[in-house]
Amino acid sequence: MPGEENTAHYDGPAGGWGSIRGIARIFGKEWATPLATETLYRQNKPRGFMCVSCSWSKPANYHPFEFCENGAKATLWELTSRRCTPDFFAKHTLTELRNWKDYDLEQQGRLTHPMRYDPATDKYVPCEWEEAFREIGSELRMFDPKSVVFYSSGRASLEASYLYALFARMYGNNNLPDSSNMCHETTAVALKKVIGAGVGTVVFDDLSNCDAMFFFGQNTGSNSPRFLHPLQEAAKRGVPIITFNPVREKGLEVFINPQNPVEMLTGQETRISAQYHQVRPGGDVAILMGICKHVLAADDEAKKQGKRVLDVDFIAQHTTGLEEFEAKVRATSWEEIERESGLSRSDIEGAAQVYVEADRVIGIYGMGLTQHVHGFENIALFVNMLLLKGNIGRDGTGISPVRGHSNVQGQRTVGISEKPELVPLDKIAAQFGFEPPRDKGMNTVEACEGILAGTVKAFFGLGGNFVRAIPERDRMERAWTKMRLTVQVATKLNRSHLVNGEIAYLLPCRGRTEEDLQATGPQAVSIEDTFSCIHGSLGRRTPASESLKSEVAIVAGLAKATLKPNPKVKWDEWVGDYALIRDEIAETYSEEFHDFNERMWTPGGFYRGNSARERIWKTKSGKAEFTTPKTMTASGFKDAPGRYRLITIRSNDQFNTTIYGYSDRMRGIEGTRDVLLINHDEMKRANLHEGQIVSLVSDAEDGVDREVSGLKVVPFSLPDGCLGAYYPEMNPLMPLSHHDEQSKTPAAKSIPVRIRASAETDLVTVRREPLDHATTDV
Repeated sequence: MPGEENTAHYDGPAGGWGSIRGIARIFGKEWATPLATETLYRQNKPRGFMCVSCSWSKPANYHPFEFCENGAKATLWELTSRRCTPDFFAKHTLTELRNWKDYDLEQQGRLTHPMRYDPATDKYVPCEWEEAFREIGSELRMFDPKSVVFYSSGRASLEASYLYALFARMYGNNNLPDSSNMCHETTAVALKKVIGAGVGTVVFDDLSNCDAMFFFGQNTGSNSPRFLHPLQEAAKRGVPIITFNPVREKGLEVFINPQNPVEMLTGQETRISAQYHQVRPGGDVAILMGICKHVLAADDEAKKQGKRVLDVDFIAQHTTGLEEFEAKVRATSWEEIERESGLSRSDIEGAAQVYVEADRVIGIYGMGLTQHVHGFENIALFVNMLLLKGNIGRDGTGISPVRGHSNVQGQRTVGISEKPELVPLDKIAAQFGFEPPRDKGMNTVEACEGILAGTVKAFFGLGGNFVRAIPERDRMERAWTKMRLTVQVATKLNRSHLVNGEIAYLLPCRGRTEEDLQATGPQAVSIEDTFSCIHGSLGRRTPASESLKSEVAIVAGLAKATLKPNPKVKWDEWVGDYALIRDEIAETYSEEFHDFNERMWTPGGFYRGNSARERIWKTKSGKAEFTTPKTMTASGFKDAPGRYRLITIRSNDQFNTTIYGYSDRMRGIEGTRDVLLINHDEMKRANLHEGQIVSLVSDAEDGVDREVSGLKVVPFSLPDGCLGAYYPEMNPLMPLSHHDEQSKTPAAKSIPVRIRASAETDLVTVRREPLDHATTDV
């Protein structure tokens, strides 16, 4: 790309000494303690604790240190020696704290006591647990159950999630949105429709048995760095990894394994992607159509020689809908494919030829496919591509969404869902002696719409930072304060705790690294990884405060204070012995969780199964379904002069809304998050200069003014017509209505915006660090 040598970039590889220094730089004090070292050594291992960061596999054949840079940061973040006590809240009003940055809020450390909002002083004041349970329960009993939202983040255990879903349904609603609604709900909807299973079909061992990998829209180096180990192994054995992403992510370019002494000492790098294509945001539909077009053309040529490229036996036995899809592909011109994808025909055909020649292919993707207005089409077309050659349901093949939070997939497995058809309600009714609601509940977008409309009266957040993570942040915060009740369960302070209803409680919980001592002794919990494997997790660290309760105990305490007694619902017994909760899960979900307690410590986890992997298609047709796209772009809006497609990105120093620091080492950006990334050619066309302060304004055609100001222009390698900026800071620019049409996942990877240049002419220097060395946080 023209002028790329002068763009912000990072010269080092992913991993290597940069990862080691990235951990130590921020967490020098905690990193150096023996307890932290012992905890990290137990991370993601049998009889250890499962990482609170991403949901990557916990393999049976583990490395000596089975954690990555971000996983270590998440663990040390939880083990911090800092404490956010009642004394802190006595010194600061919530109005004042709303002006603090996310990083500064979390720097106050672990929450230590249950707190109640006092409107007279605009401060949180300490309260007793029983007082909190009693008052919250009293309020909840006064509401129409349909007006209350039970949100959960992706970190709650299977045990806590199961009880939480039971609490909501016994209370009277299916209003159970979770963080999956914001990231991979498109996956659940699309895969459920086309292959009959709402999660990926790949297991960890498939990564060692494939001939090629096709990678779309997932930043492995920052979001799931332990994935780099099997990617490195695949690249070394000659497996071509074909990557499509608007941003050139370092983790998918080159990698040095921090656990390999030779690589660390010699600087020996492994090239990860055999091909790396910077697709235009929203252009994945066109790319996948182009790949399929080349595959069909190759099959036409093969037929002349009495051979086939397509797996015709598989297609005939296991699929439906190919004829209509094939007609659409053949009718689509290469000119349209090139225009919408931003890539040349030769580039797409070069990638497609790898697919033609490979026998066993895995399709891997992240939110670069899911977070678009037509994200459903992205995923359905990816499945189409794999079905053409029978690349689902064989070892070394399959579709593999890479999930984010460590148990976001598992929560859905055990009942956290607003869709009643996904939950065995008849079993739950018989098991617990009540009639659960059968109507659809609210997802994240619908909950936000209800808050804006004033029909949602109470919000219960089991973890997470909901207000910071959602679209339309400014409007949502104004509406949020009109709710009667807000309850937040958390380990650390974040912005969601500062935007409260008339009555508000902040309830601190134990973390996964900490010992959970109950009536029958220390308790273990369980989580599900991205490959549908279930793992036990046992914390051993002393809790940050004697006043902390576990998530299980908090959910049960609130449920007892809210609901009428039910002899089949044994909240106290479940809190005393989590194995009893797992017995209940095994009864509700007998096929997946039979012998739960006996299997939970299986090295590498126990696999709960996937029907599509067995080529059992639980779709309406009883077969895997080819779908025909209605559009050639996933963006959901038309191009116009001065309109850009904004992609929101995460830095190397954050996980979702948690900001660890101001070092995006793998992009060469240091010291700030208030930046606008744009390529040199677009800078010239817009008459912008490096370091200039600009604003981004919404270009959605809905008449609502949205603006984020104070952004510094940074030249960066991106496709034409594309801008990049950090999540969650850009969320105020995203309309609540800008979401995937079928799943309502917010479309954060292609937001229509314009640039508004500041009247001032002063330039601001943005510190960039192209060299691989430690830098100072600011």
